[in-house]
Amino acid sequence: MIAHPLGNTGARARSDGAKAMALAKTVVWILALVPAAVLIWKGFRQELGPNPIEYITHATGDWTLRLLLITLAISPLRKILRFPQLIRFRRLLGLFAFFYGFLHFLTYILLDQFLDFPAMLQDIGKRPFITAGFTSFLLLLPLAATSTAGWIRRLGGKRWQQLHRAIYLSAALGVLHYYWLVKSDIRMPVFYGAILAALLSARLLLRRAPAK
Repeated sequence: MIAHPLGNTGARARSDGAKAMALAKTVVWILALVPAAVLIWKGFRQELGPNPIEYITHATGDWTLRLLLITLAISPLRKILRFPQLIRFRRLLGLFAFFYGFLHFLTYILLDQFLDFPAMLQDIGKRPFITAGFTSFLLLLPLAATSTAGWIRRLGGKRWQQLHRAIYLSAALGVLHYYWLVKSDIRMPVFYGAILAALLSARLLLRRAPAK
């Protein structure tokens, strides 16, 4: 039997596309791990400043929020740029947002509070910025737990999407957490809040736009 040349070309194109996607995901993995690697490197070199715990807390919190916003930007960007393959990076970036949020949370409970759970409960109840941050992290837990293809099948695409819309609330609480934390210099939380508002607006506009 003689193989059809067009069939071979199509198979080769699919193979090349899969290799390109695998390479792109590897690059995303490397880039997303760079902030953690920098923290480890600075820790070994004792370059975390006069208050290392505060430095680590702020760095991991910043990267949690940045990656949440990047994750939320994927859907509108793929439509605006007409590049549907971007959607393949959304779950990966969302998991990295959870990863840095988990490091942020661990820094607080281990390095800052030394597992003093009564003190932590008082903090959550009395300090609004901690309440907002803790709630934001809790919202990410089910999203990370159901990020696999198996869970998408179990929940069904529609229910899975409804559940994962909680990422918007998590990001909003993250911005609020940052805003209440800094108190005086609010430029960065306001900047992140503006990005989040723009992403929400883009989502609504793109949903209402007629299909082409």
